[in-house]
Amino acid sequence: MTEPPATAPYIGQELELFARAENWKDYFATLLRPYLRGDVLEVGAGLGATSRRLCDGSQRTWLCLEPDPAMAAGLEAALAAGALPACCLARAGTVGTLPAEARFDAVLYIDVLEHVEDDAAELAAAARVLRRDGVLIVLAPAHAWLYSPFDRAIGHYRRYTRRSLERAAPPGLRRLTLRYLDSVGLLASAGNRFLLRRSLPTERDIARWDRLMVPVSRRLDPWLGYRIGKSVLGIWRADPAPSR
Repeated sequence: MTEPPATAPYIGQELELFARAENWKDYFATLLRPYLRGDVLEVGAGLGATSRRLCDGSQRTWLCLEPDPAMAAGLEAALAAGALPACCLARAGTVGTLPAEARFDAVLYIDVLEHVEDDAAELAAAARVLRRDGVLIVLAPAHAWLYSPFDRAIGHYRRYTRRSLERAAPPGLRRLTLRYLDSVGLLASAGNRFLLRRSLPTERDIARWDRLMVPVSRRLDPWLGYRIGKSVLGIWRADPAPSR
């Protein structure tokens, strides 16, 4: 198996647009916060927008790991300017370049795993840096039939179903949840895939989805049993330390 490069430029152009999706970030943040304790590793931290929303300062450390050197430098600058919580750290590289002794209570992939060619190997590496009782969290775009010019333009290898994401998860971890999110947004994604065929949404598109659709999805998704949505969320836990 070929090792992924330690650093690599990011080819996507959508991060600044989605950084403004406040309602969407609030939605998944409410689902993830109970798991974000102790030492947290965020893989593919990008511009730091997710870090700012999820890290509330109660964590011991929050490592923003970013393979794009320019983005990693931007994270360092944000830290120096006080734009990220004091517990945050920034590092250029991948999970494979972390020190051998590095261990975390939570490892996050927020709209990142779909950019990794060998996703199963990536998650296996993430599992190795989890502490006992630590959690692995993946949020990714859902449904191969929605794969569009937009996905291709920003370097997505795939979109996931619950089943395919489960297959990529490392053996030995216990699944806590595997659900779809954003049922109403699924309609918008389908419209882009089959009608508009845009390689990049406009700022107006993102604002309309975030302000109008996400709040409705947030109410509707539980009623639908989280069985429909344009994103899929998986959370797994490492086995706790054996009791003495």
